[in-house]
Amino acid sequence: MESSVVVMDTNPTTNAINSQTTAANLMERIEEITEEIVSEMSDAISDHSDRYGSQSPKKRLKTEASIGDHSDDKHKHLVMKDKLEHRLGGILCCAVCLDLPKSGIFQFCFIQIKCTNGHLMCAGCFTHLLADARLRDETATCPNCRCVISRDLCSRNLAVEKAVCELPGLCRFCSKELPRVLLDKHQVDYCEERIVRCTFARIGCPWSGPFHESGPHAETCIHPNKSGREVLDVLIGLDKETIEEKKLYDSIFDLLSFEKITFNDLQLKPYRTDEYIHKLYYETSRFTAFNTQWVVKARVNEDQRDPTQSCERQLSYQIVLKSKLTTPMAIHYVILKGPFGDMKLHPRLYKHEFNESSNESPFQVISLHDSHECNKLLAAKV
Repeated sequence: MESSVVVMDTNPTTNAINSQTTAANLMERIEEITEEIVSEMSDAISDHSDRYGSQSPKKRLKTEASIGDHSDDKHKHLVMKDKLEHRLGGILCCAVCLDLPKSGIFQFCFIQIKCTNGHLMCAGCFTHLLADARLRDETATCPNCRCVISRDLCSRNLAVEKAVCELPGLCRFCSKELPRVLLDKHQVDYCEERIVRCTFARIGCPWSGPFHESGPHAETCIHPNKSGREVLDVLIGLDKETIEEKKLYDSIFDLLSFEKITFNDLQLKPYRTDEYIHKLYYETSRFTAFNTQWVVKARVNEDQRDPTQSCERQLSYQIVLKSKLTTPMAIHYVILKGPFGDMKLHPRLYKHEFNESSNESPFQVISLHDSHECNKLLAAKV
């Protein structure tokens, strides 16, 4: 026998109300969720629009990938460039001062002496080595491989010079990075941080500072408004310098009007003293002037015991009378650059009276441009 049970709702109105309430709550929740989703999507779309414009999703993915790859490639390129420049700087630097040269570069010609090292030197260090060897009475050698070096065994390396010119260097005023070939021009004419003097320095203004501050300073400088009496002392000082320079040229022109004038092209040859420590000195062969015999002697650093211990060097010279005089003789003398020489000096005119008890003039410094010019003279054969 089968049996079935039927359950019948005795309160249909209450159930209908509960069902409507649940549906209403559900719709409100759905609307809230929908509004949140729409808000998030609109924010995301706005962000992407600002970044990529109206690109499609596929294009946006490609753009994101390309931007990432481009930034990585750029970073790698900069790192590789810095490494390459650093490595080139280490390879092309001078073997003595370990710095990139600013002037001519010399490479030893090892073919004649059968050395394959080929170490590089800047012109200043190369000349300094030759001068040191002359002072020590030794043969100049390469500081790395000890091969003999001389002016006959070396040549300029133009390829390295051009490569060094293209390497970056820092401006000493603004630290801006520029090719070395442009650095000097930049530092002299274009750098806004280069140190300049006031426009009114000739009338006593002591100001000096960055170029970009010179204009505002000139507008407020008080020296243009000073009276003539206040700037007179500065003008007197300038006149003294001009008078001294004019006096030198006037003296030379006056001496050219003398009855007896002689000009001698002399060569100073190196010699050594007989002392325990042999000192270098220079002396010319005897020459004739005013019917008497003379020689010129020169020494390094005022007869310093070991001039190789000093980086700053200078030459001083004297005139020695080799003939006997019956009457005193006053001589004006000046040393100049020879017709085949290239030394840079400032002429200085001297006077000495020679007699039986005084046949040597005092030592006078040869007014060379700088210590490098002295090394060039010491490195030369004569």
